[in-house]
Amino acid sequence: MPVISEKELQPVYDVIVVGSGAGGGQTAYTLTMNGVKVLMLEAGRYYDPLTETPMFQSRAQAPLRGMSTREKPFGFHDATVDGGWEVPGEPYTQASDDPAQRFDWWRARMLGGRTNHWGRISLRNGPYDFKPRSRDGLGFDWPMTYEEVAPWYDKAEMLVGVYGSNEGLENTPDSPEGCLLPPPKARAGELYVKKHVAKFGIPVIPIHRAILSVRQDFEKLPSKLHPGNARAQRILAESMKARAACFWATDCGRGCSIRANYQSTTVHLPPALATGNLDILCDAHVHTVTLGKDGKADGVTYVDKKTGKERGVKGRAVVLAASSGETARILLNSKSNRHPAGMGNSSGLVGKYIMDTVGAKLGGSVPAFENLPVHNEEGAGTHVYIPWWLYKEQLAGKLGFARGYHIEFGTGRRMPGLGAGGAGPGYGKAYKEEVRLRYGAGIGFAGRGEMIPNENSFCELDPAVKDKWGIPVLRFHWKWSEHELKQALHMEQTFAMMIEAIGGKVRKPATDGAKAIEPGGSIIHEVGGAIMGDDPKKSVTNRWHQLWDVPNVVLNDGSAFCSNADKNPTLTIMALAWRSSEHLIEEMRKGNL
Repeated sequence: MPVISEKELQPVYDVIVVGSGAGGGQTAYTLTMNGVKVLMLEAGRYYDPLTETPMFQSRAQAPLRGMSTREKPFGFHDATVDGGWEVPGEPYTQASDDPAQRFDWWRARMLGGRTNHWGRISLRNGPYDFKPRSRDGLGFDWPMTYEEVAPWYDKAEMLVGVYGSNEGLENTPDSPEGCLLPPPKARAGELYVKKHVAKFGIPVIPIHRAILSVRQDFEKLPSKLHPGNARAQRILAESMKARAACFWATDCGRGCSIRANYQSTTVHLPPALATGNLDILCDAHVHTVTLGKDGKADGVTYVDKKTGKERGVKGRAVVLAASSGETARILLNSKSNRHPAGMGNSSGLVGKYIMDTVGAKLGGSVPAFENLPVHNEEGAGTHVYIPWWLYKEQLAGKLGFARGYHIEFGTGRRMPGLGAGGAGPGYGKAYKEEVRLRYGAGIGFAGRGEMIPNENSFCELDPAVKDKWGIPVLRFHWKWSEHELKQALHMEQTFAMMIEAIGGKVRKPATDGAKAIEPGGSIIHEVGGAIMGDDPKKSVTNRWHQLWDVPNVVLNDGSAFCSNADKNPTLTIMALAWRSSEHLIEEMRKGNL
């Protein structure tokens, strides 16, 4: 995949896109396919999944058998080649020493950003998720409805390739015919769980994931996605032809050299580059958006991370898609006489209402899974999940907390690491027999729930600490509300109930939500920090993600989210980025920017 050097930069671009992940990739794709000249700036290094993905290596071939380290928190084979909870030379700080008020910030410093690492779970927000305050009086309503966003969900699913099914469930939207690929079949352990939890009214259904279960229809989809644009159709058809269907080899977190799963580097950027309208500059760490004499943004300033030198580049419009925290940091650092508190911050809300997904987990062992005959349990990681099912009980006030969660779970003989499938320490014949007995008998449940935005969870510039280039860093404040703590407790108790229902053995669940809940930031779903709305005094952007104060600056990551539903945010980031990018094109054509 070609990238340019600083010497090849053009004097002015139509649009500068900061970030190359789901939001940045989608923005670049939509703009370039419509003839817009785009410069993409990525703070991390160049990355090519076609040549750098260790798809066929066993853990035995990795240092320390692939176990996690401080430099590689998700193991040696994880696709995040640069970045993680800590980035050398790029610190962030905590406002409190209290562990319960700590926020851990994950950053992927590489082309494609977090799309190289994520779990590919691609769930649509439902009608309730766009209007949560209207439903329970908490948080904020989005300045749009599900029905307004649905056409862009359709487009995103068809473009990236999402498998799944339509189940007609409450607030779990179905997709129109032709959007979804067929889901892989549920495996033995998943069917066993489904059978035994049905008596509680708990649905177990195919999950939606951005993985090609079959090849895409490259003859029909391009015309649906780009009607009237023959060139875009040809380019997209060729890109889709180059993607193979998954053959269920290794976990998607390693990346995918056959382009079967969605990564910005394999789905968005190749066709965007094929248009000839995209330049990509890596190792370009943007820290400010610059302002022209007319009050409009006229470019950005960045640090060349290889030389340490500061550079500037010009554009008619700027799209920030650097992740919620980094976008907030750029805006707060973009101070001027017109914007003394940071660009777009006349409301004082830049950096406010940072959210993450509520997480809790519980595992156990299932005697029924012991000593099973060896059978094929390959697949794409998660095949099924449990969507939130207690809407009516919650609305009636029977649960004691607002908002819900979905459940992901795993069973079966997964690729072994340092452990031995639940067997205790030992050696010899007896130990081998115990390994054979217990390997595959484990089960693990994880909840992913909605966090309600609160005033105690936000980021700001640290008044003293700077990164290695002298740029002020973020300081995080964090606090879960009682709603999230009670939700996490409910998760663990539900998991215990389900494990016992299938005849499993489980440790005693927590009795305190503060002990059940995962730390802030640990689910790597942070959104917010520049919420959208209809009132400039109560929001940072309008419904098209344009800054109220500087309309030719658009935020196309999760920073403009008004809430963080129990659905993973990536598909919504892509749908909204596509929607706002089409609006940006129209505004540029009309001369409004």
